[in-house]
Amino acid sequence: MMKTPITEYLNRQQVSFRLLPHQTPATSIEDAARQRGILPEQMVKSILLRDMDNNYALACVPGHYQADPKKVRAQLRCRRMTCVSQQDVPSITGYEPGTVTPLLLPDNMPIFFDVTFKDMQEVTISSGSNMAGIALQLHDLVKLCQPSFADIIRN
Repeated sequence: MMKTPITEYLNRQQVSFRLLPHQTPATSIEDAARQRGILPEQMVKSILLRDMDNNYALACVPGHYQADPKKVRAQLRCRRMTCVSQQDVPSITGYEPGTVTPLLLPDNMPIFFDVTFKDMQEVTISSGSNMAGIALQLHDLVKLCQPSFADIIRN
């Protein structure tokens, strides 16, 4: 089985999960979903946002939706939030763009899950590699990353 910091962390936490290997590096949400044999809405898409004071937050939405930085900004009561550039993502999160998960992030980074996740039992996240995803129970993911739930989908 492929080992990544995420799979090792889940094993240490004794969280049950399934590795969903890809045949080729995933190039999009749709491609990753197809290779995993799931629907895009079962995926946790993680978008890194930054405010004007260089504070970061992670917005997590089902894969077929877009996160709305204005809605996240309203939750944090800050002036403006924008998506972090792809070249800055690794130095902030430790993950390459497209492989960011809500686990093993820098301390004190607020994590927001859209409320639509509350209706799901199982979700998939990145393994930290573009060659596999991980399926796990939503309640286990929530227990590990302690997100706030809010309406953060772009209308």
